[in-house]
Amino acid sequence: MRVLIDNRDDKLDNLYQEELEEVILETLKTEGVGENFEISVSFVSENEIKSLNRDYRNIDRVTDVLSFPTDLIEESEIMMPLGDIVICVKRAKEQAREYGHDLKREIMYLTCHSMLHLLGYDHIKEDDKLEMRKREKEIMKSLGVFK
Repeated sequence: MRVLIDNRDDKLDNLYQEELEEVILETLKTEGVGENFEISVSFVSENEIKSLNRDYRNIDRVTDVLSFPTDLIEESEIMMPLGDIVICVKRAKEQAREYGHDLKREIMYLTCHSMLHLLGYDHIKEDDKLEMRKREKEIMKSLGVFK
């Protein structure tokens, strides 16, 4: 597994590399898809995530996290790109305060959530949302950070 981190928001002092790798590895393990993947994680400003959300989802507003999966989810001998995770630092800080936990836990949750999107989960339909929330809870509990 390879995790590429790109900090494009100067308001984030700690990149939480160990924690990101731990969440990504646990998600891959829990979903049983192996570890031969490359995942990029970018920390961005509100302006950048709003532009991405508008350009790729036709939703012209700030969001906390976006996932851009590749079409490749198949075990291989070579490192395969799984996709990109884009986290809005300001929104993550606001949500951490709102939910009463620290920024590290919020970034871990957003990474878990986004990883599940990269692996094909969605939360548009209620049944799918319940399944995705169940998987998030299981992964976060196994990491010891479930609230």
